[in-house]
Amino acid sequence: MLLAAILVLGIGTYTMRLGGVMLRERLTLSPALQRLLPMAAAALLCALAGTATLMAGSSFAGLSRPAGVAVGALLAWRKAPFVVVVVAAAAVAALLRLAGVN
Repeated sequence: MLLAAILVLGIGTYTMRLGGVMLRERLTLSPALQRLLPMAAAALLCALAGTATLMAGSSFAGLSRPAGVAVGALLAWRKAPFVVVVVAAAAVAALLRLAGVN
């Protein structure tokens, strides 16, 4: 059952991608819409990141996870190496959890 669901989702994903490629010639978008679509994708990505940062299931994730993400974002903004960003974010979250800050 799980394998069937994975196959169906995979086929659906590639079908949608193929549809986009095939309809590219037939569908014309206005210049305003062409400028807005990349921003919509970025907004969707930010919303997903925010939800994953702040929520654990249907409840608030606690302060340690957002604090770790904030440290990671700050280090990424300061152009720290990727490994440093990940280790620092994980360390901050783990130390806050160890200290009892959930």
